[in-house]
Amino acid sequence: MSKAMRRIQVGSALSAFGLGFTVPYLYVYVAQVRGLGSVTAGLVLAVFAVAALIVLPFAGRAIVSRGALPVLIGSLVAAAGGSLALGLSAGAGTVLLSAALLGAGQAVMQPALATLVVDCSSTASRTRAFATQFFLQNLGLGVGGLIGGHLVDPTRPSSFTLLFSIQAAMFVLLTGLMATTRLPRAGLPDGSPEEVPAVKADWRSLMRNRAMVWLCVLGFVLFFACYGQFESGLSAYGVEAAGISTSTLGTALAANTAVIVLAQFLVLRFVERRRRSRVIAAVGLLWTFAWAVAGFSGLADVSQAVATVSFISVYALFGLGEALLSPTLAPLVADLAPTGLAGQYNSAFALVKQLALAIGPAVGGPMGASLHGPYVVLMMVFCVGMAGLAIMLERRLTPAQNHPYAWRSRIVAQGAPASPPAAPVGADA
Repeated sequence: MSKAMRRIQVGSALSAFGLGFTVPYLYVYVAQVRGLGSVTAGLVLAVFAVAALIVLPFAGRAIVSRGALPVLIGSLVAAAGGSLALGLSAGAGTVLLSAALLGAGQAVMQPALATLVVDCSSTASRTRAFATQFFLQNLGLGVGGLIGGHLVDPTRPSSFTLLFSIQAAMFVLLTGLMATTRLPRAGLPDGSPEEVPAVKADWRSLMRNRAMVWLCVLGFVLFFACYGQFESGLSAYGVEAAGISTSTLGTALAANTAVIVLAQFLVLRFVERRRRSRVIAAVGLLWTFAWAVAGFSGLADVSQAVATVSFISVYALFGLGEALLSPTLAPLVADLAPTGLAGQYNSAFALVKQLALAIGPAVGGPMGASLHGPYVVLMMVFCVGMAGLAIMLERRLTPAQNHPYAWRSRIVAQGAPASPPAAPVGADA
């Protein structure tokens, strides 16, 4: 691993640490500590999603034209300012503006960091690089949430000011770390024309890439049925249908993180040797089974102990699926992007994720709390649909995009240059 890649991976871990450090406590901070009420607290959480939806369409163009590193540094500065302002804000207006600045900065970090991973990796090392990034991000989220939970005290507003100040300082530290990072020449935006082809971030061109559009549809279904339900529909279903306590919800989330951390590199060799579309389809079937287990925990006539163990296993199964997807989806997005447009494609996929995270809780929350049977069935349908979409995506991918390990092995065996084959008919309009 190069020095630049090590810095990028540290940056991924620290950015996730900052997210886990404060976001779980935003509602309590706004509603109770600042005394602004549940409505304002709900608006603050909504502002995070809205800010991301506003800035992400422009982030891809900025990454392509300016480079991923300057955009990342700008997002870190914005996040640091938003975090510090949020810790000092007392009124609803300043709290909402600070949350918007923090949310916009954190939203842009994701595609910028992903593009830097692409810039500093080869096709051969990209799968492992994204797996490492996902591992460190989940570790950072878990550790950040754990430390943040021990620092805050709802009876002491100063503890929350300290929390947000530490987060701001961390973003400033990360800004300095990334500002002194030297990227490979191919990752620099000011390379010579021979090194960096002239490209233009054009959303119409992206929409003509049918494989990418299909992957975005698949991504929406995937994020809707998984991440969009974690802290809304699935948790509401667990409390109302399965009788799960709030402490058990925390245990379930911890089980999810633990499985990801433990399984990430164990499944990596398995993932590398299989078609990406088949891995995604397998995860769809795995999550269908997970939702069936959720149905068993809440709808079957079983003891509370059995219901609790079953519910925790649902989060663990989701974690296993996430570990399989992390070295699959992000490298596939990068391989679908034309040279120089990785930032545009990463931003588009991040935008799809944010849409799913905004719509998922709005649909899943009320259904999980009251329409238990229909809710489980709907999520199972989404996961089966995810598997079907993955199989149909396979027809739109080249062998190099769908199964790079086998393609590289074949190229090496033939002694030919490892250039990808032409896209299949219909991959691009």
